[in-house]
Amino acid sequence: MPPKKEEITYFSLKREIEQKQFRPIYVLQGEEPYYIDKLCGLIVDNALTEDEKAFNLTLCYGVDVEMRNVIAACKQYPAMSQYQVVVLREAQNVGKAGNKHASEINMLQFYAQKPLDSTILVICYKGGSIKTNDFTKELKKTKGVVYTSNKVRDYEVPKLVREYCRSINVNIEEKSVSMLAEHIGSDLSRLFGEIDKLKLLTDAKNTITPDLIERNIGYSKEFNIFELEDAIVSRNQLKAFRIVDYFQKNPKNNPLIPVLGSLFNFFTNILLIQTAKDRSEAGLMEQVNIRSPFRVKKLAEAASSFSKRSCVNIISYIRECDVKSKGQGSRQDPYDLFKELIFKILHS
Repeated sequence: MPPKKEEITYFSLKREIEQKQFRPIYVLQGEEPYYIDKLCGLIVDNALTEDEKAFNLTLCYGVDVEMRNVIAACKQYPAMSQYQVVVLREAQNVGKAGNKHASEINMLQFYAQKPLDSTILVICYKGGSIKTNDFTKELKKTKGVVYTSNKVRDYEVPKLVREYCRSINVNIEEKSVSMLAEHIGSDLSRLFGEIDKLKLLTDAKNTITPDLIERNIGYSKEFNIFELEDAIVSRNQLKAFRIVDYFQKNPKNNPLIPVLGSLFNFFTNILLIQTAKDRSEAGLMEQVNIRSPFRVKKLAEAASSFSKRSCVNIISYIRECDVKSKGQGSRQDPYDLFKELIFKILHS
């Protein structure tokens, strides 16, 4: 049986680095810059003290770097420190100046065959991935690591919120997860920064609650898309239109297009729940590609309030509202169109 492939994630690498279990070479690549910058900073700050950085930190930039100089720096020994760190930033720009070639980064394969134990080489390659297989194959043989930071999709944000909270030892309520994911989205720098601030404000239970988010981020726990979903499912017309009025008075915090997108996803997922063959919790989670049991339970409850035909009609209404709100075939105020949509949904 072949050995199990090592799973490399941001959080697994973060734990390693914080425990000072360093790899000789790190390739940090991909389309999501937050993880690349954060891991690079963690490596430097955990391997070197502020005093050690003056003599043992070498920064190079891809647009004007000579790879032989990077290799020469890697072969030096640290001064009064256990490690020296060599960082190649903007590695995606190697070969874009002068007469150099992009394949020049492949010269590092010879260093990767026998890297110095006292050197930590960090390569930051943003916007894509290194195509030179010779180098990446060699570094894996010497316990180097290639981490690809993929762009975060909206549906992945709740899972990341939970993982980040676990990594900083703070609890978070499930509704708080949904509020942060909906309000901030996939802007990871802002998302994790807000969680860090909220952690400092938690009480003795060390839990991020909806009240805490409302007081410190300005996202109302009473007037948001999740409360609107609940009002629609319970056919609470008064509550639904109070929320719509709040959205209209606060358009900056509640732009209509994302709200329509959320409702579209909500009813699409309800329809998927209704047509699922496997009715177990795991089966339903697989059907809608959501890893939150709380969210799937809510969708399953909503599925009993609408027929399949109603869901199909509602999805059509949402599409029509989306088109008209963008000025195509209608000059009505977008929020008047939205009120009409909510009326149709409540009476479907």
